[in-house]
Amino acid sequence: MGTTGLFVTLSAQAQSTWPAKPVHVLVGFSAGGPTDVVARAFADYASRTLGQPFVVDNKAGANTILAAEAVASAPADGYTLLLGATNHTMIPALYSQRVKFDAVRSFAPVCSLAVSPTVLVVGPSMPVKTLGDFLKEVKAAPGKRTYGTPGSGSSGHFASEQFTRLTGTSMNHIPYKGAAQATTDMIGGQVDSSFATLGSVLPQVQAGKLNALAVAAPKRSALLPNVPTFEEAGVKRYSADAWYGLLAPANTPEATLAVLRRVATEFAQSPATAEKFRLLGMEAQSTCAEAFGAQLTREVKAYGELARALDLKPE
Repeated sequence: MGTTGLFVTLSAQAQSTWPAKPVHVLVGFSAGGPTDVVARAFADYASRTLGQPFVVDNKAGANTILAAEAVASAPADGYTLLLGATNHTMIPALYSQRVKFDAVRSFAPVCSLAVSPTVLVVGPSMPVKTLGDFLKEVKAAPGKRTYGTPGSGSSGHFASEQFTRLTGTSMNHIPYKGAAQATTDMIGGQVDSSFATLGSVLPQVQAGKLNALAVAAPKRSALLPNVPTFEEAGVKRYSADAWYGLLAPANTPEATLAVLRRVATEFAQSPATAEKFRLLGMEAQSTCAEAFGAQLTREVKAYGELARALDLKPE
């Protein structure tokens, strides 16, 4: 065997041993929110499947930029991964002059793992029962009523601003470092409402602590059959959902990515995963490799156009 052939063989053998040590999965939000829940479910499955610990590290702040930056600058060896969400593709629309990475080119797309619709929920400080009543309250006090989001420039921020522009209303944005904190303050009456992913508020809605007014999806959720869609409730052409997916640093070896994609696909297709996510208001979904990368590229373009149209800026 020649030197080149020996090198290729040794390289393949080295890659086939991945993972040979713990893998860190970074999450840009605090613990307890939907992104964190998906990350921990995947980490548990991957740990059992591959025989090495997959450790979830919460690196909250700066609308997930800190976590994304850490992964983008990490060695491309598969041992540092990002569990990202929809807001990852919103970063260029808001922070293009500040970030030190490219939301698409700095990462190798692995697979999406789950999707969740957006739902408008209100807390005890805004005891309305319908979307129509919500709009009356908001219009009666322009700029006074509040909505909480997981952060400035998050998917919830975009969804909220899209709604206010579509309905000709004005509300006060209260950004948090994660969905869990926003939900807690909404229950406590510190903030009126939230355009939240269903997965982040479903337990509180089912427990009667929050009231769901409308779901931003083509059809009603089986988990909230009595909650109308925005279309049914009178707000036309409004839709918003969120994805959760796995990204690796750019130039991660293809052999390592192949292992990750296999495990991610098996995870998303597992009946246990489907049931777990269903109870959390999510749907398991696996879009991988080039198809996932193409989705990211489309979203970066679309959110950039939306941010310019809405003159949306981080707070």
